[in-house]
Amino acid sequence: MRKLMFVFGTRPEAIKMAPLVLELRRRGTFDLHVTVTGQHREMLTSVLDTFGITPDVSLDLLTPGQSLDALHTRVLLETGRIMDEVRPDAVLVHGDTTTAMASALAAFYRGIPVCHVEAGLRTYRTDAPFPEEFNRHAIDTVASLCFAPTEDAADNLRREGKMPESIFVTGNTAIDALSWSMKQKATDLPAIPDGKRLVLLTAHRRENLPSLEALLRAVRTVIEETPDAFCIYPVHRNPAVRGAAEAAFAGCDRVVLTEPMALVPFQHLLSRAYVALTDSGGLQEEAPALGVPVLVMRDVTERPEGVRTGSIRLVGTAPQSVADALREMLTDDEMHRGMSRVSFPFGAGGASARIADILAAYFSE
Repeated sequence: MRKLMFVFGTRPEAIKMAPLVLELRRRGTFDLHVTVTGQHREMLTSVLDTFGITPDVSLDLLTPGQSLDALHTRVLLETGRIMDEVRPDAVLVHGDTTTAMASALAAFYRGIPVCHVEAGLRTYRTDAPFPEEFNRHAIDTVASLCFAPTEDAADNLRREGKMPESIFVTGNTAIDALSWSMKQKATDLPAIPDGKRLVLLTAHRRENLPSLEALLRAVRTVIEETPDAFCIYPVHRNPAVRGAAEAAFAGCDRVVLTEPMALVPFQHLLSRAYVALTDSGGLQEEAPALGVPVLVMRDVTERPEGVRTGSIRLVGTAPQSVADALREMLTDDEMHRGMSRVSFPFGAGGASARIADILAAYFSE
């Protein structure tokens, strides 16, 4: 039986890899090994517990204040050591994290095929998102199998010279995770006051940190001037993010700061939102499938499909532009209706089954 090694370390990776782990486990056609790096600690454990996945190896590689190069070095060395012990036939990584890039490089150095889930997303700006744009390019360069979620992503890979036979359009496993999650019972949801419209806020991107407090103060201004607006902000554990959030929203009872939420309650809360305001990637994939408009606090996105369908709007990173966009969304009913149509720019599900089929065919040759 061929052995597949999964390596991931952050909450988003775990959310998107878990459905594939479960699908391959259900089929029983591969020997599976899961290594987690602990790039996110508590948030990663919560997702694994939700899906009932127990890692074979749990590394604890993140240290307070750790630089990107230090984290990269530790992931490269430690995952390489595990690969030497496990001797997998392929290594599967997801997306664009430091864990994914360093693990892919460790596999490449050992001549182990790399399979890249969510391949081909591009902004072609190495500073946005940083360092993720570079990481994704690097992984795709060494990958033997590229599982592109959309035709756009596949076209990017073809233009960059990847062999066509290594590229597969599969949809996004994020939608598999969302479909599973919405079938579960959600408990401990934060309360939304009667008659209020929920603005669900997430903001933590590295490139937004220098102006994050100003961005959040702009959000506060709009919330406070809109009588029926109410905001919930699950705050990332990064101390810089927490400091900015606490300073910006001190004394504001219209904005509730929470700890990072478990997957199921968070996605159920998202389904109840009037609008999502975010700088993350995952919400750009999940919210359109729930019919929730998304305002993205970025200048560019590696997920243009959602912009084209009208579900997502890029609003930039200047505090005034963010405030203006949120104000317009809360006052223009026609705009809101136009962005609230359920759509599936990243596939309607079944990505994990498609990837499992491709892996089975690849290793049967």
